[in-house]
Amino acid sequence: MGVKPRIETAFERMLFRSRWLMAPFYVGLALALVMLLAVFLRDLAYYLPQAFAPRDEMDSNGAILAVLTLVDLSLAGNLLLIVIFSGYENFVSKLDLDGETDRPPWMGTVDFSGLKMKLIASIVAISGIQLLKSFMNIGKPGYPLDEAAMLWGVIIHLTFVVSGVLLALMDWLTAKTDKH
Repeated sequence: MGVKPRIETAFERMLFRSRWLMAPFYVGLALALVMLLAVFLRDLAYYLPQAFAPRDEMDSNGAILAVLTLVDLSLAGNLLLIVIFSGYENFVSKLDLDGETDRPPWMGTVDFSGLKMKLIASIVAISGIQLLKSFMNIGKPGYPLDEAAMLWGVIIHLTFVVSGVLLALMDWLTAKTDKH
């Protein structure tokens, strides 16, 4: 009974090798990072001249909104990197980076649970920034107050926050129970 049938072994090897079908997804996510960089640079090129233009071009609130837009893109980029590196290492193959001195300390240590928590934390931060940007635009010309949209923005943000808390609670409870 210690010897597996040949067909079962072949099937299991084929399943194991199928993990490489995920590699193109990570290449696509790396290209999405390039796309985010292009948008970041475009927005930076748009906002930077306004910061040095006469006062009517950009006030302090405008500067804060511009910075929040750039921070939002940066958080999305960080999120992509976390998903790319953690996903690849957890589901495809370990990154063999011997000799790399600037390897981030979290690489190779973020499991699926940690990835899930980093993902929801990033989504909450991005959602919060979007909500703050909406609040800062209240009363500005060209931004009519849409109470229903603001209410939905708050509801969606709170849904992300509650989801994050519940995910953390589930992970905490799972860690406290004996493994099955």
